Amino acid sequence: MSHVIEMLGIRKEFPGIVANDDITLQVEEGEIHAILGENGAGKSTLMSILFGLYHADRGVIKVRGKEVHIENPNDAFDLGIGMVHQHFQLVHNFTVAENIILGKEGGFVYDIRTAGKKIKEISDRYGLSIDPDMVIEDITVGMQQRVEILKMLYRNADILIFDEPTAVLTPQEIDDLMQIMRNLAAEGKSIILITHKLEEIKAVAKRCTIIRRGKFIKVVDVATTSVSEMAVLMVGRPVSFKVEKKESTPGGDILEIEDLCVMNAKKILGVKHFNLNVRAGEIVGIAGVDGNGQSELVEAITGLRKVESGAIRFMGKDITSSSIKDRNEMGLGHIPEDRQKRGLILSSPLTTNMVIKEFYKPGFSRHGILDSSAIEKYSKDIVDTFDVRSGEGVFSLAGKLSGGNQQKAIVGREVTSDPMLLIAVQPTRGLDVGAIEFIHKELVAQRDKGKAVLLVSFELDEIFNLSDRIAVMNAGELVDIVDTKETDEHEVGLMMAGIRKEA
Repeated sequence: MSHVIEMLGIRKEFPGIVANDDITLQVEEGEIHAILGENGAGKSTLMSILFGLYHADRGVIKVRGKEVHIENPNDAFDLGIGMVHQHFQLVHNFTVAENIILGKEGGFVYDIRTAGKKIKEISDRYGLSIDPDMVIEDITVGMQQRVEILKMLYRNADILIFDEPTAVLTPQEIDDLMQIMRNLAAEGKSIILITHKLEEIKAVAKRCTIIRRGKFIKVVDVATTSVSEMAVLMVGRPVSFKVEKKESTPGGDILEIEDLCVMNAKKILGVKHFNLNVRAGEIVGIAGVDGNGQSELVEAITGLRKVESGAIRFMGKDITSSSIKDRNEMGLGHIPEDRQKRGLILSSPLTTNMVIKEFYKPGFSRHGILDSSAIEKYSKDIVDTFDVRSGEGVFSLAGKLSGGNQQKAIVGREVTSDPMLLIAVQPTRGLDVGAIEFIHKELVAQRDKGKAVLLVSFELDEIFNLSDRIAVMNAGELVDIVDTKETDEHEVGLMMAGIRKEA
């Protein structure tokens, strides 16, 4: 079969790091080809070169057998190459149709009605189920991703790059996306899938190119290569998919939530009369479909959202109306759901980000003047311990890191601050299997040191792997709390749909 894309001997350097070191990628026409690698392995850089966002220092790109020079994304579109980025490129107060035709209007006057009709036809053809008149801020993250796919198809792209496409999707949305990819491939589209998730590669890809620390490792046939074999090739060592942990020995209550009610962004109750306690030395997992009150609950505990009624007690003290700073000083750690909006200052270096919660404390400040050498050492310890990879070390801007390395930096900061209560929301989102294994061990280590961990995850595997008890949420209410050893995924799945255990 002919190659629709060939990237031969690609090299790309940034200050202090070789992102791509003589990498070769060959994609056949009509196949779904996966690119697998650790966080910071160079996957997104390679695809940014193909899409014209970066230029290679060395190497050759061929499209349909012909050598090409891709100077910018418009050149890529002209060659039929489209890309869905990990962080979507959408204007939130525009409609679906307005976003799709943005940059493709074709003159001073554009016919939105004709464009909408074409968008609807493409949507129906590929099973995307998108209404062109919907406003972006009113639709789910999964739907927003479909809009990004429609943008490519509207521009007649037949080589589609998906960069970590499932990082922010619910399990059902992931299943839907996998089917959309199959539909696209069946129509003759060629798909390049960048992902850390080995099961997704097994589900849809034909072949997989594996890279490690910027170097090409191997191309494998997905059907005949096991998940564990791919994991070893990716990280260079055997990886355990099961968390090893001893029985928990919980102590007294660290967090107590009593009859809590919290409004959501639409000014209706997002959390309704919620009760929960988290004890020292245990991990309590919150299971539920995304959008069932988890975000509002976490924001209320961390002080980001006002409580309507009820009480939150931390270490026996009522913190319902306490400031965020007071909660932090009491020992509350928070790995937020959105690492870019809530976790990091993207325009600041890692040194600033690692001490952002405690820069005023004696270890980092003397008489109101920051101790830069102490901050640098503290940041370097976190970066080294949590394997945060960046071109300029602790002086790298947070926004320049890959998504996975941003996540590792946040987890490192929160764990290193040694909190009494660690609230971890989607802590392994966008991480490779090696990093997931490391973060899971860190969360269990927090538990074993007598700390309390509240885990919010939309991955049931992760909830069952880590949690000692599971609290299930539906429509903002607590459905039930169960002992992990005494339940299973089927039972929890029913409770996530609102069906109580006794029913």
